[in-house]
Amino acid sequence: MIRVRGIRKAFGATQALDGVDVDVPAGTVLGLLGPNGAGKTTLVRILATLLRQDSGTAHVDGIDVLADPQAVRQRIGLAGQFAAVDEVLTGRENLVMVGRLYGLGKERSRTEAIAALERLSLTEAADRSVRTYSGGMRRRLDLGASLVGRPKVLILDEPTTGLDPRTRIELWEFIQDLVRGGTTLLLTTQYLEEADFLADRIVVIDKGRVIAEGTSDQLKRTMGGDVLDLKAKRADDLPRISELLEGLAERPQLDTRNRRVTVGIGTAKSVDVLLSAVRRIDEAGIPIDDIAVRRPSLDDVFLSLTGHAADEDETDAEPKARGRRGRSQKAGAR
Repeated sequence: MIRVRGIRKAFGATQALDGVDVDVPAGTVLGLLGPNGAGKTTLVRILATLLRQDSGTAHVDGIDVLADPQAVRQRIGLAGQFAAVDEVLTGRENLVMVGRLYGLGKERSRTEAIAALERLSLTEAADRSVRTYSGGMRRRLDLGASLVGRPKVLILDEPTTGLDPRTRIELWEFIQDLVRGGTTLLLTTQYLEEADFLADRIVVIDKGRVIAEGTSDQLKRTMGGDVLDLKAKRADDLPRISELLEGLAERPQLDTRNRRVTVGIGTAKSVDVLLSAVRRIDEAGIPIDDIAVRRPSLDDVFLSLTGHAADEDETDAEPKARGRRGRSQKAGAR
Protein backbone atom coordinates (compact mmCIF):
# COMPACT_ATOMS: atom_id res chain seq x y z
CA MET A 1 0.00 0.00 0.00
CA ILE A 2 3.01 2.28 0.63
CA ARG A 3 6.19 1.77 -1.37
CA VAL A 4 9.23 4.02 -1.02
CA ARG A 5 12.42 3.52 -3.01
CA GLY A 6 15.66 5.47 -2.73
CA ILE A 7 14.09 8.63 -1.34
CA ARG A 8 16.54 11.49 -0.82
CA LYS A 9 15.84 14.97 0.47
CA ALA A 10 18.29 17.67 1.54
CA PHE A 11 17.78 21.02 3.24
CA GLY A 12 20.82 23.04 2.34
CA ALA A 13 23.89 21.10 3.42
CA THR A 14 21.86 18.76 5.63
CA GLN A 15 20.78 15.42 4.15
CA ALA A 16 17.44 14.74 5.83
CA LEU A 17 16.78 11.50 3.90
CA ASP A 18 19.58 9.54 2.28
CA GLY A 19 18.25 6.68 0.18
CA VAL A 20 15.35 5.41 2.30
CA ASP A 21 13.41 2.28 1.27
CA VAL A 22 10.13 1.46 3.03
CA ASP A 23 7.28 -1.00 2.31
CA VAL A 24 3.93 -1.12 4.11
CA PRO A 25 1.63 -3.98 3.03
CA ALA A 26 -2.11 -3.32 2.95
CA GLY A 27 -3.92 -3.70 6.27
CA THR A 28 -0.76 -3.55 8.40
CA VAL A 29 0.90 -1.08 10.75
CA LEU A 30 4.46 0.10 10.20
CA GLY A 31 6.10 1.85 13.14
CA LEU A 32 8.69 4.40 12.02
CA LEU A 33 11.12 5.09 14.86
CA GLY A 34 14.03 7.45 15.12
CA PRO A 35 15.34 10.37 17.16
CA ASN A 36 14.25 13.93 16.42
CA GLY A 37 16.01 15.03 13.26
CA ALA A 38 16.26 11.48 11.89
CA GLY A 39 14.02 12.27 8.90
CA LYS A 40 10.69 10.79 10.02
CA THR A 41 8.59 13.91 9.49
CA THR A 42 10.31 14.66 6.19
CA LEU A 43 9.29 11.22 4.90
CA VAL A 44 5.74 11.72 6.18
CA ARG A 45 5.42 15.05 4.38
CA ILE A 46 6.67 13.51 1.13
CA LEU A 47 4.09 10.72 1.35
CA ALA A 48 1.38 13.28 2.16
CA THR A 49 2.30 15.32 -0.97
CA LEU A 50 3.33 18.31 1.16
CA LEU A 51 6.99 18.10 0.15
CA ARG A 52 8.81 17.03 -3.03
CA GLN A 53 11.72 14.62 -2.73
CA ASP A 54 15.00 15.37 -4.50
CA SER A 55 15.20 11.85 -5.93
CA GLY A 56 13.67 8.41 -5.55
CA THR A 57 10.04 7.34 -5.81
CA ALA A 58 7.09 7.07 -3.42
CA HIS A 59 3.76 5.38 -4.15
CA VAL A 60 0.56 5.22 -2.10
CA ASP A 61 -1.97 2.61 -3.22
CA GLY A 62 0.01 2.31 -6.44
CA ILE A 63 -0.13 6.07 -7.17
CA ASP A 64 3.02 8.14 -7.56
CA VAL A 65 2.93 11.01 -5.07
CA LEU A 66 4.48 13.40 -7.59
CA ALA A 67 2.55 12.30 -10.67
CA ASP A 68 -0.95 12.47 -9.13
CA PRO A 69 -0.90 14.14 -5.67
CA GLN A 70 -4.66 14.80 -5.69
CA ALA A 71 -5.46 11.11 -6.03
CA VAL A 72 -3.06 10.35 -3.18
CA ARG A 73 -4.78 12.92 -0.94
CA GLN A 74 -8.14 11.24 -1.55
CA ARG A 75 -6.75 8.01 -0.11
CA ILE A 76 -4.95 9.23 2.99
CA GLY A 77 -5.68 10.70 6.38
CA LEU A 78 -2.94 12.70 8.07
CA ALA A 79 -2.38 13.92 11.59
CA GLY A 80 0.91 15.72 12.05
CA GLN A 81 2.70 16.91 15.15
CA PHE A 82 0.66 20.11 15.51
CA ALA A 83 -3.11 20.41 15.83
CA ALA A 84 -4.73 21.76 12.64
CA VAL A 85 -8.25 22.78 13.65
CA ASP A 86 -10.39 25.86 13.05
CA GLU A 87 -10.82 27.71 16.35
CA VAL A 88 -13.94 29.59 15.17
CA LEU A 89 -15.91 26.40 14.47
CA THR A 90 -17.19 23.92 17.03
CA GLY A 91 -15.65 20.49 17.32
CA ARG A 92 -18.57 18.92 15.48
CA GLU A 93 -18.41 21.52 12.70
CA ASN A 94 -14.70 20.89 12.22
CA LEU A 95 -15.23 17.18 11.68
CA VAL A 96 -18.30 17.61 9.47
CA MET A 97 -16.32 20.05 7.32
CA VAL A 98 -13.52 17.51 6.88
CA GLY A 99 -16.07 14.84 5.98
CA ARG A 100 -17.56 17.11 3.32
CA LEU A 101 -14.08 17.80 1.94
CA TYR A 102 -13.65 14.04 1.63
CA GLY A 103 -16.89 14.03 -0.39
CA LEU A 104 -18.86 11.93 2.10
CA GLY A 105 -22.11 13.92 1.83
CA LYS A 106 -24.00 15.68 4.61
CA GLU A 107 -25.51 12.72 6.44
CA ARG A 108 -22.46 10.47 6.40
CA SER A 109 -20.22 13.40 7.38
CA ARG A 110 -22.39 13.99 10.43
CA THR A 111 -22.46 10.28 11.31
CA GLU A 112 -18.69 9.89 11.02
CA ALA A 113 -18.15 13.12 13.01
CA ILE A 114 -20.32 11.83 15.86
CA ALA A 115 -18.50 8.48 15.87
CA ALA A 116 -15.08 10.17 16.01
CA LEU A 117 -16.19 12.54 18.79
CA GLU A 118 -17.47 9.62 20.86
CA ARG A 119 -14.33 7.54 20.33
CA LEU A 120 -12.08 10.41 21.41
CA SER A 121 -14.22 11.43 24.43
CA LEU A 122 -15.24 14.80 22.99
CA THR A 123 -19.01 14.36 22.85
CA GLU A 124 -19.73 16.78 25.72
CA ALA A 125 -17.62 19.47 24.05
CA ALA A 126 -18.87 18.77 20.51
CA ASP A 127 -20.85 22.02 20.18
CA ARG A 128 -18.39 24.31 21.88
CA SER A 129 -16.07 26.61 19.95
CA VAL A 130 -12.65 25.03 19.60
CA ARG A 131 -11.06 28.18 21.02
CA THR A 132 -12.39 27.01 24.41
CA TYR A 133 -10.66 23.61 24.12
CA SER A 134 -7.55 22.69 26.07
CA GLY A 135 -4.40 21.67 24.21
CA GLY A 136 -5.13 17.98 24.76
CA MET A 137 -8.70 18.36 23.48
CA ARG A 138 -7.49 20.10 20.33
CA ARG A 139 -5.05 17.27 19.76
CA ARG A 140 -7.84 14.70 20.04
CA LEU A 141 -10.03 16.70 17.65
CA ASP A 142 -7.16 16.90 15.17
CA LEU A 143 -6.83 13.12 15.31
CA GLY A 144 -10.56 12.78 14.78
CA ALA A 145 -10.28 14.87 11.62
CA SER A 146 -7.72 12.45 10.19
CA LEU A 147 -10.02 9.51 10.90
CA VAL A 148 -13.43 10.83 9.92
CA GLY A 149 -13.05 9.94 6.23
CA ARG A 150 -12.13 6.31 7.00
CA PRO A 151 -9.10 6.61 4.66
CA LYS A 152 -7.40 3.61 3.07
CA VAL A 153 -4.02 4.85 4.35
CA LEU A 154 -3.60 6.64 7.66
CA ILE A 155 -0.40 8.56 8.37
CA LEU A 156 0.08 9.53 12.00
CA ASP A 157 3.13 11.60 12.95
CA GLU A 158 3.57 11.24 16.73
CA PRO A 159 -0.24 11.24 17.15
CA THR A 160 -0.56 10.71 20.89
CA THR A 161 1.84 13.41 22.06
CA GLY A 162 0.13 15.34 24.87
CA LEU A 163 -2.67 12.83 25.40
CA ASP A 164 -3.42 11.36 28.81
CA PRO A 165 -2.84 7.58 29.21
CA ARG A 166 -6.54 6.70 29.07
CA THR A 167 -7.16 8.61 25.83
CA ARG A 168 -3.96 7.19 24.35
CA ILE A 169 -5.15 3.62 25.00
CA GLU A 170 -8.60 4.45 23.56
CA LEU A 171 -6.92 5.78 20.44
CA TRP A 172 -4.82 2.60 20.16
CA GLU A 173 -8.01 0.53 20.27
CA PHE A 174 -9.60 2.74 17.62
CA ILE A 175 -6.53 2.33 15.39
CA GLN A 176 -6.69 -1.45 15.82
CA ASP A 177 -10.35 -1.41 14.75
CA LEU A 178 -9.44 0.59 11.64
CA VAL A 179 -6.61 -1.79 10.74
CA ARG A 180 -8.88 -4.81 11.20
CA GLY A 181 -11.23 -3.10 8.77
CA GLY A 182 -8.47 -2.87 6.16
CA THR A 183 -6.84 0.50 6.86
CA THR A 184 -3.07 0.69 6.39
CA LEU A 185 -1.15 2.73 8.96
CA LEU A 186 2.23 4.46 8.94
CA LEU A 187 2.97 5.55 12.51
CA THR A 188 5.87 7.67 13.69
CA THR A 189 6.25 7.78 17.44
CA GLN A 190 8.68 8.33 20.29
CA TYR A 191 6.52 6.24 22.64
CA LEU A 192 8.20 2.91 22.06
CA GLU A 193 5.48 1.02 23.92
CA GLU A 194 3.10 2.45 21.30
CA ALA A 195 5.10 0.89 18.48
CA ASP A 196 5.41 -2.33 20.48
CA PHE A 197 1.63 -2.47 20.92
CA LEU A 198 0.48 -1.42 17.44
CA ALA A 199 3.15 -2.13 14.84
CA ASP A 200 3.36 -5.30 12.76
CA ARG A 201 6.82 -4.21 11.64
CA ILE A 202 9.20 -1.49 12.77
CA VAL A 203 11.72 0.55 10.80
CA VAL A 204 14.37 2.52 12.69
CA ILE A 205 15.94 5.47 10.88
CA ASP A 206 18.77 7.69 12.04
CA LYS A 207 20.49 10.52 10.19
CA GLY A 208 18.28 9.92 7.16
CA ARG A 209 19.04 6.22 6.74
CA VAL A 210 17.33 2.97 7.69
CA ILE A 211 19.53 1.32 10.32
CA ALA A 212 17.27 -1.57 11.38
CA GLU A 213 13.93 -3.16 10.56
CA GLY A 214 11.86 -6.15 11.59
CA THR A 215 9.16 -7.16 14.02
CA SER A 216 9.36 -6.01 17.62
CA ASP A 217 10.51 -9.47 18.73
CA GLN A 218 13.14 -9.67 15.99
CA LEU A 219 14.61 -6.32 17.01
CA LYS A 220 14.63 -7.28 20.68
CA ARG A 221 16.49 -10.49 19.86
CA THR A 222 19.34 -8.42 18.41
CA MET A 223 20.20 -7.53 22.01
CA GLY A 224 21.35 -11.13 22.38
CA GLY A 225 20.16 -11.73 25.93
CA ASP A 226 19.01 -10.02 29.11
CA VAL A 227 19.73 -6.42 30.08
CA LEU A 228 21.22 -5.00 33.27
CA ASP A 229 19.19 -1.89 34.11
CA LEU A 230 20.44 0.62 36.70
CA LYS A 231 18.81 3.89 37.78
CA ALA A 232 21.06 6.42 39.48
CA LYS A 233 19.98 8.91 42.12
CA ARG A 234 21.99 11.67 40.45
CA ALA A 235 22.45 12.21 36.70
CA ASP A 236 25.97 13.52 37.39
CA ASP A 237 27.02 10.01 38.50
CA LEU A 238 26.18 8.38 35.16
CA PRO A 239 29.62 8.76 33.52
CA ARG A 240 31.35 7.29 36.60
CA ILE A 241 28.85 4.40 36.76
CA SER A 242 29.45 3.71 33.07
CA GLU A 243 33.19 3.49 33.72
CA LEU A 244 32.64 1.07 36.60
CA LEU A 245 30.48 -1.22 34.47
CA GLU A 246 32.89 -1.34 31.51
CA GLY A 247 34.01 -4.87 30.79
CA LEU A 248 31.11 -6.60 32.57
CA ALA A 249 29.40 -7.49 29.30
CA GLU A 250 28.53 -5.12 26.45
CA ARG A 251 29.33 -1.42 26.43
CA PRO A 252 27.08 0.55 28.84
CA GLN A 253 24.44 2.82 27.28
CA LEU A 254 23.43 6.05 29.04
CA ASP A 255 19.96 7.58 29.19
CA THR A 256 20.67 10.90 30.91
CA ARG A 257 17.06 12.11 30.88
CA ASN A 258 15.88 9.14 32.93
CA ARG A 259 19.16 8.71 34.88
CA ARG A 260 19.57 5.15 33.62
CA VAL A 261 22.47 2.96 32.55
CA THR A 262 21.78 -0.24 30.61
CA VAL A 263 24.18 -3.02 29.73
CA GLY A 264 23.42 -5.83 27.31
CA ILE A 265 24.43 -9.04 29.03
CA GLY A 266 24.71 -11.20 25.91
CA THR A 267 25.95 -14.70 26.71
CA ALA A 268 27.22 -13.82 30.18
CA LYS A 269 25.49 -15.19 33.28
CA SER A 270 22.90 -12.69 34.51
CA VAL A 271 23.49 -13.38 38.21
CA ASP A 272 27.27 -12.95 37.91
CA VAL A 273 26.89 -9.65 36.05
CA LEU A 274 24.36 -8.35 38.58
CA LEU A 275 26.52 -9.26 41.58
CA SER A 276 29.64 -7.72 40.03
CA ALA A 277 27.77 -4.51 39.20
CA VAL A 278 26.37 -4.19 42.73
CA ARG A 279 29.80 -4.81 44.24
CA ARG A 280 31.52 -2.17 42.07
CA ILE A 281 28.85 0.48 42.66
CA ASP A 282 28.83 -0.19 46.40
CA GLU A 283 32.63 -0.01 46.69
CA ALA A 284 32.60 3.33 44.85
CA GLY A 285 30.00 4.67 47.30
CA ILE A 286 27.62 5.81 44.53
CA PRO A 287 23.94 5.93 45.55
CA ILE A 288 21.42 4.35 43.18
CA ASP A 289 17.64 4.04 43.12
CA ASP A 290 17.35 0.64 41.52
CA ILE A 291 19.28 -2.14 39.76
CA ALA A 292 17.88 -5.26 38.13
CA VAL A 293 18.21 -7.74 35.28
CA ARG A 294 15.28 -7.89 32.84
CA ARG A 295 14.30 -8.87 29.33
CA PRO A 296 15.20 -6.32 26.62
CA SER A 297 12.63 -3.77 25.47
CA LEU A 298 12.32 -1.61 22.36
CA ASP A 299 13.84 1.19 24.43
CA ASP A 300 16.97 -0.90 24.82
CA VAL A 301 17.07 -1.63 21.10
CA PHE A 302 16.64 2.05 20.27
CA LEU A 303 19.33 3.10 22.72
CA SER A 304 21.72 0.48 21.39
CA LEU A 305 21.12 1.44 17.74
CA THR A 306 21.15 5.24 18.03
CA GLY A 307 23.22 5.83 21.15
CA HIS A 308 20.53 7.77 23.01
CA ALA A 309 16.94 7.51 24.21
CA ALA A 310 13.97 8.07 21.91
CA ASP A 311 12.77 11.20 23.71
CA GLU A 312 16.07 13.10 23.73
CA ASP A 313 15.82 16.32 21.75
CA GLU A 314 17.87 17.00 18.66
CA THR A 315 17.74 19.73 16.04
CA ASP A 316 15.48 18.77 13.16
CA ALA A 317 16.92 19.21 9.70
CA GLU A 318 13.62 20.44 8.32
CA PRO A 319 11.95 23.57 9.71
CA LYS A 320 8.81 22.47 11.52
CA ALA A 321 5.47 23.80 10.35
CA ARG A 322 3.87 26.04 12.94
CA GLY A 323 0.92 28.35 13.23
CA ARG A 324 -0.90 29.22 10.00
CA ARG A 325 1.63 27.41 7.84
CA GLY A 326 1.06 24.10 9.67
CA ARG A 327 -2.75 24.42 9.43
CA SER A 328 -2.83 25.11 5.70
CA GLN A 329 -0.46 22.24 4.87
CA LYS A 330 -2.35 19.63 6.86
CA ALA A 331 -5.76 20.69 5.56
CA GLY A 332 -4.41 20.24 2.04
CA ALA A 333 -3.37 16.68 2.79
CA ARG A 334 -6.78 15.85 4.11
